[in-house]
Amino acid sequence: MSFNQGQMVIAPSILSANFASLGAECDAVLAAGADMIHFDVMDNHYVPNLTMGPLVCKALRDYGIAAPIDVHLMVDPVDALIEKFAAAGATYITIHPEATRHLDRSLALIRDLGCKAGLVLNPGTPVEVARQVLGRLDVLLLMSVNPGFGGQSFIPYVLDKLRDARQLIDGAGLAVRLEVDGGVKVQNATDIARAGADTFVVGSEIFSRVDYSGVLAELRAALALA
Repeated sequence: MSFNQGQMVIAPSILSANFASLGAECDAVLAAGADMIHFDVMDNHYVPNLTMGPLVCKALRDYGIAAPIDVHLMVDPVDALIEKFAAAGATYITIHPEATRHLDRSLALIRDLGCKAGLVLNPGTPVEVARQVLGRLDVLLLMSVNPGFGGQSFIPYVLDKLRDARQLIDGAGLAVRLEVDGGVKVQNATDIARAGADTFVVGSEIFSRVDYSGVLAELRAALALA
């Protein structure tokens, strides 16, 4: 599935969901209006946390989740897990430049396996890192917290990075989605969208609420003000 250029996409991060009923949680958040499911894959090596692997992705596909699955690999080395998540049903696979010795090759591998390729930049990694591989990308993901844990606060200077990234993408004339992950709330969603983001990973802001439809409607309303 591809999203239209300019379409505001909300991707709930299941890192904040109830793992004891993950299939039902995904059903509920998609029924409430989310566009795709976001996977935060951590290896306790590249980042100081350990989360989920490709078997969870495959289990959700087998359960019946048909929406796009956006897999963010916070692992090092990364190539072997690219192959495993592609086989497990990932739609997007995004990777960090620090996690591979040959970034161009790893991005090409994602596309060769039939998935959409993405590059992830940590808060301290400059946007310029993406310039040479922009033509390999379907999505550029800017981390607005330091990767490893959910529930952190948005780092304000990432707004300037988003503006720089939007200028880079638009200047190249490419249909690359600009995704942001970390500390996205109803209160800051308008500013984040105005800075150029079109894809929003939202975790605790959604899954901490009882009414998923209500918070997603609030997010949509905030994005519509951008």
